[in-house]
Amino acid sequence: MRSTSGGPDEFSVLPSRPLEVPTGAATLPEPTPGGSNLSDPNPAADAIAALGGRPGAANAGGIPAADATLVSYVGRYGTNPAIRQELAAEDAAFRRRRSGGGFLGLFRGGERYFQAYAAMALDAYAELIRFRNLGVQVPSAPPAP
Repeated sequence: MRSTSGGPDEFSVLPSRPLEVPTGAATLPEPTPGGSNLSDPNPAADAIAALGGRPGAANAGGIPAADATLVSYVGRYGTNPAIRQELAAEDAAFRRRRSGGGFLGLFRGGERYFQAYAAMALDAYAELIRFRNLGVQVPSAPPAP
């Protein structure tokens, strides 16, 4: 299933932003050694801006001051530094139980992620219709397959 050719990866190619002519010397940013160019793509900031957020939040680092209260409230009972490992182990066990792991699972193709979570899947088009029927304005969606 994997390609062993040395061809390009079409998902790693990002188009650059168009060049802009500055209106004057005052609008030029200060050059920063090792910094980014204005025409360099920044997909994380572009996605944040598209969703209505502040593009600078992608590179802010740390916890923004606006979220400090939320983060302290969420961690009021402590945090578990090994939570990712615990969740990965619990998820693997859940999928093994749901997909009929073990010896018989080998004959059915082994572990099947989407089969294990099928009962939890959301039908996006049914939800779209449900929200529209409730009068909620929803963005347009591609036609149902």
